[in-house]
Amino acid sequence: MSTEGGVDLEEVNPYEGHLELTRLEGEVLWEYAKLAKNVKNLLLKTRELSETPDEALLGQLRTLERKLGLVLTLFKASVWAAINDRQPVTEDDDSYGEDESLDRTVMR
Repeated sequence: MSTEGGVDLEEVNPYEGHLELTRLEGEVLWEYAKLAKNVKNLLLKTRELSETPDEALLGQLRTLERKLGLVLTLFKASVWAAINDRQPVTEDDDSYGEDESLDRTVMR
């Protein structure tokens, strides 16, 4: 993890003791240099992943996609069954609202 000058940015601040920088400016520049290095590493890793897809990960995602399709189908079927099992409530139905004292709706 060395830079071109042979300085390890994770351990040694190359800006420390610079005559034209305050201590705070040196620390900010050091953090910026570490951030730039991390972004560069991230760029290299993402470029590597985008060029060569991970076959094991793709296989796992395909399996997951099939399972999610099955779950969605089962969910739709259970919702359909629940809707079909409900009895339609009509105003003529005697079992609905027998106890008028429990009715909390606003009458106009």
